[in-house]
Amino acid sequence: MQEIGWSDFTKVELRVGRVVEARPFPEARKPAIILHVDFGPEIGVRKSSAQITALYTPETLVGRLVVAVVNFPPKQIGPIMSECLVTGFHDAEGRVALCVPDRDVPLGTKLA
Repeated sequence: MQEIGWSDFTKVELRVGRVVEARPFPEARKPAIILHVDFGPEIGVRKSSAQITALYTPETLVGRLVVAVVNFPPKQIGPIMSECLVTGFHDAEGRVALCVPDRDVPLGTKLA
């Protein structure tokens, strides 16, 4: 594992947001869901393509808090421009489980 310095870590903007819209992404090469995530007034709503279909459906995602990197440059993924990277962990079967706060926190809060 490569070590990083504290200054490297502080450059990554990991923020909490709430999924306000989720829909299937049939054009994606791998099964995915398009998420619209509200990060509060400072950052606003951003889109993301998330390969999380093994554990989640669009209907179960709306209203949920997620943690995402909001300072990567936008990335074209098929017909959409992904504006943030929603984070998660692979379980024993390789499915992605979302990284989420266990309490309500204000939208846009940076990971401490």
